[in-house]
Amino acid sequence: MSNYGASQSPALQHSAYNDNARRPLSSHQHARTPVAPSPAGYQQAASFSGQSNPAAQDGQNEATAQQQYGGDSNASYFPTQGSEPSAGLVGQMGGLAVSGDGYAPQKAHKKKHRHAYHDLGQPSAPSQPPPGIAQGYGSSQGQFLNAAQLQPQAPGSPYMGQSAAQPMAHMSTADRLRSGEEMVATQGRVDPEQIPSIPRSRDAAAQYYLAQVYPTMERHLPPPAAIPFIAHDQGNSSPKFARLTLNKLPSTSESLASTALPLGMVLQPLAPLQEGEQPIPVLDFGDAGPPRCRRCRTYINPFMTFRSGGNKLVCNMCNFPNDVAPEYFAPTDPSGVRVDRHQRPELMLGTCEFLVPKEYWAREPVGLRWLFLIDVSQVSMQQKFVESVCEGIRNALYDDESEETVVGQDGTEPPAGRLPAGSKVGIVTYDKEVHFYNLSASLDQAQMMVMTDLDEPFVPLSEGLFVDPQESKPIISSLLSQLPTLFSAAPAPEPALLPTLNAALAALASTGGKVLCALSTLPTWGPGRLIVRDDSNGRDPDDEKKLLTTDHPGFKKTASSMVSAGVGVDFFLAATGGQYMDIATIGHISALTGGEVFLYPNFYAPRDHVKLAHEIKHAATRDTGYQALMKVRCSNGLQVSSYHGNFLQHTFGADLEIGTIDADKAMAVVFSYDGKLDTKLDAHFQAALLYTTASGQRRVRCINIVAGVMEGAMESMRTVDQDAVVSIIAKEASSKLAERSLKDIRAGITEKTIDILAGYRKNFSGSHPPGQLVLPENLKEFSMYMLGLIKSRAFKAGGEPTDRRVHSARLLRSAGATETALYLYPRIFAIHNLSPSDCFPSPDTSQLVLPPTVRASFSRVEEGGAYLVDNGQGVILWLHSQVSPNLLEDLFGPDKTSLQELDPWLSELPVLETHLNAQVRNLMAYLSTVRGSKAATIQMARQGLDGSEFEFARMLVEDRNNEAQSYVDWLVHVHRAIQLELAGQREKSAGDGDGGAEGILSNLTGLKAPYWN
Repeated sequence: MSNYGASQSPALQHSAYNDNARRPLSSHQHARTPVAPSPAGYQQAASFSGQSNPAAQDGQNEATAQQQYGGDSNASYFPTQGSEPSAGLVGQMGGLAVSGDGYAPQKAHKKKHRHAYHDLGQPSAPSQPPPGIAQGYGSSQGQFLNAAQLQPQAPGSPYMGQSAAQPMAHMSTADRLRSGEEMVATQGRVDPEQIPSIPRSRDAAAQYYLAQVYPTMERHLPPPAAIPFIAHDQGNSSPKFARLTLNKLPSTSESLASTALPLGMVLQPLAPLQEGEQPIPVLDFGDAGPPRCRRCRTYINPFMTFRSGGNKLVCNMCNFPNDVAPEYFAPTDPSGVRVDRHQRPELMLGTCEFLVPKEYWAREPVGLRWLFLIDVSQVSMQQKFVESVCEGIRNALYDDESEETVVGQDGTEPPAGRLPAGSKVGIVTYDKEVHFYNLSASLDQAQMMVMTDLDEPFVPLSEGLFVDPQESKPIISSLLSQLPTLFSAAPAPEPALLPTLNAALAALASTGGKVLCALSTLPTWGPGRLIVRDDSNGRDPDDEKKLLTTDHPGFKKTASSMVSAGVGVDFFLAATGGQYMDIATIGHISALTGGEVFLYPNFYAPRDHVKLAHEIKHAATRDTGYQALMKVRCSNGLQVSSYHGNFLQHTFGADLEIGTIDADKAMAVVFSYDGKLDTKLDAHFQAALLYTTASGQRRVRCINIVAGVMEGAMESMRTVDQDAVVSIIAKEASSKLAERSLKDIRAGITEKTIDILAGYRKNFSGSHPPGQLVLPENLKEFSMYMLGLIKSRAFKAGGEPTDRRVHSARLLRSAGATETALYLYPRIFAIHNLSPSDCFPSPDTSQLVLPPTVRASFSRVEEGGAYLVDNGQGVILWLHSQVSPNLLEDLFGPDKTSLQELDPWLSELPVLETHLNAQVRNLMAYLSTVRGSKAATIQMARQGLDGSEFEFARMLVEDRNNEAQSYVDWLVHVHRAIQLELAGQREKSAGDGDGGAEGILSNLTGLKAPYWN
């Protein structure tokens, strides 16, 4: 392994790195293979999906590591997790007892074949990935055929395929059994090595999906949200679009209550697809529109059935028999299946899009209008914020010159732009006045028109404000180059934000569109001026609660008007020097219109320029729709009880109205029972998103989910989706900021954690010693995620700037399951001991080989180590004070041999012809693909030198920090509360936060962990 030890290690100094010499190439040339510099993409050209490093490689590189670095090849700073047999663990006093005891045996439930010819009563064996998944809808393998063709699956983890058996050999019986349990002995000393590990579970699943696809009907439990995987749509939508908390539902509300779990769904309607997944088909049924149920208006989907020889279409939601239109008629075979089923994507795939006729239009659909609002006030100019914004806009609109000459497959040269065809862009600048620009291609240069009426803003241009970015490329490029200096002579000190937003609304009122607004200081000028509400002094909970929301009538009125007009807003806020920006008020517009707030605390251009430019480009180029309406339908016996996300909810018509929706936005839907579910039928859910695409097509995207129905909740506990549960609890908690104090919210999260684990122990686990905390297999890491939620900036105790708190809460409310999982528990890579094959495409699979991730605890940090820490919002490169000078040279250049010589504002690695540099750049390229909306740029954290080191410490969520206890202490105290619940002695805190829950959180806090020794 490329094991860079501490700089003062005698073994290191007297081996290959003696006297700080360069590594000799004669004996170990393979470890420093020169490679061609390639700043874009991976160092080796190959497709990838990024998976964990196979364990077999450790032995191959062991001898090399021992010879090259003069160390013990068996030494490792973190022990192998779960390597000891369970019998030995039981013998450890206070250790973890891992058992393969499963759920109580239950009689298999025979289900009726009415739901599109599938038997969901028992899990079936996974099919091999069919060759050419994306090429056809009617593959004979893994598609909707007779239930008899699906073979029953033996009990066991879905990660235990033949290819995964060897990498999973180190795991315990309970880890391998899907119906297993994990038990933590909480009497005496708890061994941190043996408590459930999020990195271990992520790496195991990632290794399995290295060579396996996820078949959406054959598997009843989706992969973890934080790993990449390829989903094969078999009629049930991919987990990337929708995740149910329970994939088998109890038939009654009483059975659900025994689990204490929420029944809900996390929807990310425009989630990006991974390479290798079939694209979403777009179907056109002409003026008649897609077939729908006449009673409940459910759209055609794979779970509707046909009767009377194909003349009747039976709705899977309300069971109403609809007449089939003559143009849609097709006969059925003797088993009742339409003869053209395999040629009908809407009858085969869980996610489809339909072009809709004019009765679905609110107005004539046009290509998306993008309006960039740029702050040119004094602070923006001084901090070079304008330069970064203009660079981001330029990157969003135009490819590099080298990419413009690429010729398409049909021999034609494609347009050089990044926006979809039909999109148009406009640019507006503002300070104390609002400046519009005529960008018509017929002009020699852009013409500025100033709008000074801030009380009643209007658009002074009749044409030329929105233009085709390709036709006006010289005009736009010239303007973006001039803006950083155009207002530098006498910049206005204060910006007028609300009048500018109202002017943007006037410009987009007739068409709808997307606004990207850059702001560098608190807007204190004109109508809608804001004041500093947060003085950071001691305040009571009621005052803090007011700071986390807004009562500003002007911003609330503008936000509602924008939603009605089909306009969404993304803000890019540069809080120079950590100044107060009142995100609670400004971000309210984004929260209501379906937008997002990109926050740059302590903005400093040399460090944050690349991140800002990348995120503006991402916001403009990701899949985006506007004028959106969302409706969620469910089977009889269920009803929608609440929604959580960025939207405007009406009490009539469509449930949700959204100005704009993009690929990174998600929402939670919580269901309740209004009757008893029939165990002979399945429960069905359909989310229909009616929206206009960026290219100007009016479509409806239908996402269909099916779940089995069982008597009791035993089977439900076997199919819990941990990521969906965590995401829904996080979204529910963030929605309560305006209603409850932070202390109450933290207590509520704690109570929910205890309720769920106590409900499992009381109702579903077998007989276990009272001193053990019994965790359900699919919720092993749930406690850690809940602790991460309590430690997040949104809800943590102690002092926290209200801007950071509100931003974190709104992030949790709108983020998808992947971004939420990473935010609550970051992924950490040790880059000082990478194997030579790590972070390069595997020669066998052509997919990137990833090193194992490290647990988020300082006890796992090795002296002299270097670590990449990614929480989905940014990447911290933490370097120990005794890091090897040779590692620094390999990573940053031959003239960098000490931490003091490194650039503290570095945001991207230089391109060097060293093996380690190529590895880390490849790893960064991978991290940029498996995340949410934030760019994967580096922030340096040198031990003892940089302030960002405290952010690194905050991300070590398993330690005692963030005004809350460590993971081990948290499990111990949660278990004590469970014991009290089982004994009938637990006193719940009834929303006032004064009960035992807050006491658990306050225990052992305030003690500083030894990060900086």
